[in-house]
Amino acid sequence: MLEVYFQKAKLNEVIEQLIRLLRVYAPVLKGAYHEFAQIKTASDADLGFQNTRLSPKGLFHPHLERMFEFSLAKGDPQASILREVPKDYSPSVILGIRPCDARAFQVDDVNFDTSAVKDPWWVERRKSMTLVGLACNEPCSTCFCTTVGTGPFDTNGLDAVLVDVGDGYVVRAVTERGEELVLKLGLKDLVPDEAAKKAEEQKVSAEQSLGRLFDTEAIAKRDSAELFNAGFWEEVQFACINCGTCTFLCPTCWCFDIQDEVSGEKGERVRLWDSCMFPLFTLHGSGHNPRSQKLQRVRQRFMHKLKYYQDKYHQGVACVGCGRCVTQCPVNIDIRSVAQLMSASCIC
Repeated sequence: MLEVYFQKAKLNEVIEQLIRLLRVYAPVLKGAYHEFAQIKTASDADLGFQNTRLSPKGLFHPHLERMFEFSLAKGDPQASILREVPKDYSPSVILGIRPCDARAFQVDDVNFDTSAVKDPWWVERRKSMTLVGLACNEPCSTCFCTTVGTGPFDTNGLDAVLVDVGDGYVVRAVTERGEELVLKLGLKDLVPDEAAKKAEEQKVSAEQSLGRLFDTEAIAKRDSAELFNAGFWEEVQFACINCGTCTFLCPTCWCFDIQDEVSGEKGERVRLWDSCMFPLFTLHGSGHNPRSQKLQRVRQRFMHKLKYYQDKYHQGVACVGCGRCVTQCPVNIDIRSVAQLMSASCIC
């Protein structure tokens, strides 16, 4: 693993070099919140953040994406024929992505990039994007990444990672792609012993501050029917207003709807995020809805994240512990508390 070091005073210079090499996305402060957006100058980026309100999932799976376009014009020999909307797969880098969000892309891969089915747009964007992470020295109080198999300094899913050690950054190249990028940037300074020591101390401190809040393996061992019929779902669902905030914020929610939009003699087919929290999500054409009740929808969300995904893929839970749903839920439903109920020795 290639490790180099640079002083914080050199950060803007490094980012400007990145911008000359690639299209760069980084955390940007917009109003009261940070979000990932393309930057044109180094001053646009703000690495002094804890977490973004939305994950960078939208860079691979946009909130609304034009898929195809078509004509309805009379006499047009190409009328009603779908034509794929061109996509831009320019080489890009996400700078400052948190380890939990990088891990989330791997979770999402099981839906968009499998041996049986591949979403070409997701796959091509993944190929074109280099992920440069930023380790979490001070995780948020709502974070629980260590509980679900990742961590504030986890490099799994990243090409390189930055570790803030006060006066500078330790840069660790994790993959060949990450190493190539570090070399292109001309970063060659060896990591001072003091910086290396501090980076390790911060890793230990950050992990210890989070601990382990529930047992994901205990949930995996539970009988699905037992969990499905547990009595606690009535209490869990009581406050929910089915707003869908939790699913739209979640970096591992991938559900979408597809619609045709027509204006005059032109039309386009678009896909846009959808949510299992919405009453119409499972409505059949026949009028039957297998999850017409709020309790059924709330239960489905947690069972999918914490139970069904484990049972099907054997890759842990479909949650990376970013804590966004905990922070933003308007009625204070906490996935950590629900997971504790699901992993308890007595299902009541």
